[in-house]
Amino acid sequence: MTALSVSTSSAASLRADALVVGVAKGPKGIVLAPGAEAVNEAFDGKLAEVLGTLGATGAEGETVKVASPAGLKAALVLAVGLGEAAEAGYELEALRRAAGVAARALAGAKKAALALPAESAEEVEAVALGGLLGSYVFGTYKGNGNGKEPVGELVVLTVRKGSKDAKAAVERAAAIGEEMNRARDLVNTAPNDLTPKSFAAIAQAAGKEHGLKVEVLDEKALTKGGFGGLLGVGNGSANPPRLVKVAYTHPKAKASLAFVGKGITYDSGGISLKPAGHNETMKCDMAGAAAVFAAVVAAKRLGLAVNVTAWLALAENMPSGSATRPGDVLRMYGGKTVEVLNTDAEGRLVLADAIVKAGEDNPDVIVDVATLTGAMVLALGTRTFGVMANSDELRENLHALAGEVGEQSWPMPLPAELKKGMTDSTIADLANMGERMGGGLVAGLFLQEFVAEGIDWAHLDIAGPAFHESAPFGYTPKGGTASAVRTLVRFAEQTAANGKA
Repeated sequence: MTALSVSTSSAASLRADALVVGVAKGPKGIVLAPGAEAVNEAFDGKLAEVLGTLGATGAEGETVKVASPAGLKAALVLAVGLGEAAEAGYELEALRRAAGVAARALAGAKKAALALPAESAEEVEAVALGGLLGSYVFGTYKGNGNGKEPVGELVVLTVRKGSKDAKAAVERAAAIGEEMNRARDLVNTAPNDLTPKSFAAIAQAAGKEHGLKVEVLDEKALTKGGFGGLLGVGNGSANPPRLVKVAYTHPKAKASLAFVGKGITYDSGGISLKPAGHNETMKCDMAGAAAVFAAVVAAKRLGLAVNVTAWLALAENMPSGSATRPGDVLRMYGGKTVEVLNTDAEGRLVLADAIVKAGEDNPDVIVDVATLTGAMVLALGTRTFGVMANSDELRENLHALAGEVGEQSWPMPLPAELKKGMTDSTIADLANMGERMGGGLVAGLFLQEFVAEGIDWAHLDIAGPAFHESAPFGYTPKGGTASAVRTLVRFAEQTAANGKA
């Protein structure tokens, strides 16, 4: 795991394998970003000229390496592009992405110093978080030297001499980044290793490590409690379902939040089997559970004055002689009945049970997170998650908070007319499918049916950004991304600061 630290040492005097500086596109060529002054001096004021000769343009994500001159104690200088030059300061997301690109480019190095713009505590945190996320490598199944190790240590250079907030900013970045990387590990783990039972064990171990209360309902407890959604989805698998509660409480908390995560550790589609080409990455269908789990652990590590509970709705959706069939009726936790028209619309079934259970604690807000629908990917693409809610204020707030932390989201409606297809079942209270058009919204409307009256609720459909299948960019690797973790943590921070959700 990459270590993070902060230093006020001069970039010229710090011993490291590599020194990272920022460059940007200016009106007359590349320009150096703040933080590069000492490095430029070592190049006799000609660093931009040297980099330009090597082909640097300052474009976002671009990297150019050059050997260090005698005046630097680092062996190598890495210039990373920030995009268009910004006289009023670079956006925090641009700094995160640049640091992430640099960290990934320096895989295998023991120590690298980040001499990027980092004058404010917010900039220090952005550089540290981007670097930590960019350094991420999932190497569990690789051996025989197949692949480089992540950079050993990242040092964020800042001019904030004598200030404790820079150190605090790096510590905050470490707490959030390490939990995001935990979520990424979970998403990337092969489904033969990550089952509902093993996921629950991981949550129990984290609870013991961080002082969180963890409760696990196994298949016997779920049967006794009447959790028809979880049991119905898990019926076809040799790996039975689990419902896991991970609770963080603070003695000064004035509000409580419940985060509910879809945790389908592998989704074959069940009897409504997915075709070839659509099931190879379905280990990622538990990304919502990974996100809410990581967010609660991060809240504990940050000591936020708010009570936060994660509910992990864990099951494996497989076809077999015992699997739920299209046409079956499930009696959900809380008593509602659901006619299953498509067993590949299983996420809403496990979430429904967990949402009802979470509502029994009477939290101020419930936020569920799920890789729920392909329809949302068609609507918003692969980098943006949809936000739905039974409160306009909550929906807009979560959308705004996502933007603050660098996550792309978009507010989506819950049109009442789309409920008709679900409520037309002749034999049950609801069907698990409705109108084909607007399928992502239909799924949200289904979940809303299980939210207790008087509780604000939001639904984040992260089907697009949860698992990145293309080449890495910024601090985003190929594979699990930990989508929504930062938004949830920011929401918990806001709630703690305001004393209400």
